[in-house]
Amino acid sequence: MLNNFSKTHITLAAAATAIIGTAVLMSPSSDVEAKRMSYAIELDGNGSIEGRDLPALDEGHARSANDTPAAGHEGQATRPDAQKAAEPAGPKINWQEFEIASGDTLSSLFKQAGFNDGIMLSVIHGEGDAENLQKLYAGETIRFGTNGDGELAAIELQRSLLESLKITKTDQGFQGETVVREPEARPAFASGEIDGSLYLAAKEAGLNDRLAMEMAGIFGWEVDFVYDVRKGDRFEVVYEELFIDGKKFKTGQILSARFINRNSEHVALLYTDSNGESDYYTPEGKSMRKAFLRVPINARVSSPFNLQRRHPVLDVVRPHEGTDYAAPPGTPIKAAGSGRVKFAGWKGGYGRTVVLQHGDNITTLYAHMRGIAKGIRNGTRVKQGQTIGYLGSSGMVTGPHLHYEFRVNGVAKNSRTVKLPDAKPIPSSELARFKQLTEQRLAQFNVFRETTQLALADNE
Repeated sequence: MLNNFSKTHITLAAAATAIIGTAVLMSPSSDVEAKRMSYAIELDGNGSIEGRDLPALDEGHARSANDTPAAGHEGQATRPDAQKAAEPAGPKINWQEFEIASGDTLSSLFKQAGFNDGIMLSVIHGEGDAENLQKLYAGETIRFGTNGDGELAAIELQRSLLESLKITKTDQGFQGETVVREPEARPAFASGEIDGSLYLAAKEAGLNDRLAMEMAGIFGWEVDFVYDVRKGDRFEVVYEELFIDGKKFKTGQILSARFINRNSEHVALLYTDSNGESDYYTPEGKSMRKAFLRVPINARVSSPFNLQRRHPVLDVVRPHEGTDYAAPPGTPIKAAGSGRVKFAGWKGGYGRTVVLQHGDNITTLYAHMRGIAKGIRNGTRVKQGQTIGYLGSSGMVTGPHLHYEFRVNGVAKNSRTVKLPDAKPIPSSELARFKQLTEQRLAQFNVFRETTQLALADNE
């Protein structure tokens, strides 16, 4: 019988067995980490990899310790109600469904369904989350359920594929509950080789724009995707595909990734610590991030760091102790690193300015802002990447731009070339848990890669 199957399919069957043991912890939350998911790898007609659920190996493993054992198993107690006939079905509910359009109100929707404002008020004044029915948005769907007597028995507001508001009538009145469904996360794999740009190669590999940008962000601390990427560089990514009722509706986050730049390999693994904080690390536990962003704004350099520059307004040689970035007015400016606001306000020729203190010896300055972000004032703490203001042309300038300075012990440094300190590595208290996850993620990564290579070889 084995002769009827290709070498690839036999190998894929073995790979599927390996994935069952390694494809765990697919989502960073501790709740999902505790649930192991099984997958089969199979090839479609084009030789691509396809994941699908395998039957549960043992339903008993999913039962909580407090559950009563099922009847009929030797040595187990029989549940008293196991012999009872099935409970009769509840009263039948007839549903009317409406798609909410711009201009619709809760009152108009109740009237379309045949109910007056008095009933509407009794619903929104009910218990639980019933009052949230007043918050309606175009594109949502609402349906009204009536019993056999034509009385309102239930309302369901579908806010999204994952979230809904369910309101039911009880003896005490209407009771509302917000229900949020947890999507099923399945691992998927993509790989590619760069010919023109990372973006084009990622699109050709089947990754959407968000995943391509996320991958660039993960490796952006080590690789300059504008100047360092070369033809022939390669990437491999394991990411989440999210399913509801067996249908894929979106992609999740990247779980692990490998990028080979100029024959130098970089590997990143997603890890969520015991406090619920997620970040990407090397297999050795070193953070993929630096303590500072190299660039605090998505913009081009208009004037580099130059201690001999002639000032464009004063026409005298005056050191340019920062880097200027040109972008449209209003472009968000991000905190280069976590720290405390040392100054926020008007600062002479700098115009509207924010100065951040990072530890004892590093400060960053952001000048010529059109406006300072809400909540940014002296003494407040900020996180890396947080918006602190918006690009403008306040102060002594010839046009809108951001002037950014990076100082160490008060001495200006070129922010584009200064050696940036690493972010904190995995703490020793987390190392054992991190290593366990790392082994599983790397094993999963290798199974996907080897299976893909076999599939490609079989098609050649």
